[in-house]
Amino acid sequence: MADIEPTKKHPKLPCSTKLLISAHTLATSICFRSDGTANRRLLRLLYPRVSAPVTTVVDGTPVSSSDVQVEASRDVWFRLFVPNVDKNASEEEQKSLPLIVYFHGGGFTSLSPDLKAYHNLCCRFAAAVPAIVASVNYRLAPENRYPCAYDDCFDALKFIDAQNYAVFPRNTDFTRSFLAGDSAGGNIAHHITVRALNSATDFQTLNLAGHLSLQPFFGGEDRTESELRLRKATMLTLEDTDRMWRTFLPDGSNRDHVAAHVFEEELPEKFPRTLLIVGGFDLLQDWDRKYGERLRKFGVEVKVVEYPNAIHGFYSFPELPESAMVLKEIKDFMQSKT
Repeated sequence: MADIEPTKKHPKLPCSTKLLISAHTLATSICFRSDGTANRRLLRLLYPRVSAPVTTVVDGTPVSSSDVQVEASRDVWFRLFVPNVDKNASEEEQKSLPLIVYFHGGGFTSLSPDLKAYHNLCCRFAAAVPAIVASVNYRLAPENRYPCAYDDCFDALKFIDAQNYAVFPRNTDFTRSFLAGDSAGGNIAHHITVRALNSATDFQTLNLAGHLSLQPFFGGEDRTESELRLRKATMLTLEDTDRMWRTFLPDGSNRDHVAAHVFEEELPEKFPRTLLIVGGFDLLQDWDRKYGERLRKFGVEVKVVEYPNAIHGFYSFPELPESAMVLKEIKDFMQSKT
């Protein structure tokens, strides 16, 4: 657990972060209608995006990015991030870099890899580890409900495996592939891992070496203590999560559907070792801890890192100290051999 003293009632946040969160809250309230549908055009106007190809410099490391089409009819694509590894890096890092296949958050209803916040986050992953990163775009609810997001992301994974060096740089080490995601993307990473391990698809190059789960979005009909205590939490409220599940899950389903409530399913053998990130001011924290316990029950190696002062989505705010800490945790986890 990170060595940070928790605050009593509210997280300590810089004024700049508070302003960004206020803008996000306002945009959400304006763009999402009471029936769960969204004004997509307005969302695109309110959230800044980064066009590719482009090179972004992160702490002195240039990271080039480009977009790769997977299935145009469903708008499935991924943004590929490639760091220019410093010549002073280790010989192993210069010769081969692990792959992170990343699934963005947004409650299955919003956001995308070209959003400035996610573009910058994946650039930071690529530079800090260092790693090749493929950030997947998938269809959103309520226009495209369950299982569309899972189908799109699994098809992207199959595409990455099949195309491999035709699309990726030669120093990509596909034997060290990590499925990763935050919030709803963490949920997707879990389900895609399960599907990949249970699938009859024979992956030729990809080997799932690990699973990075940042504040994954799970749930159930029973309310947890943290959901009730933090129902009005910063960045993600209980009202938000209920709306997201209502618009993503099949009509007639409730939050005990297997997409949300993963705690009764059997896990396949060889589920990869997992880094699980939990925030002390995130209402999802009880579900996240329960998820870690579930993985351990099936013999999965799980490292849980808790940041007591962390809000939901804290890693997207580089000014927060925990944001840098989680980059180091990811780097250490990916580079460790066990």
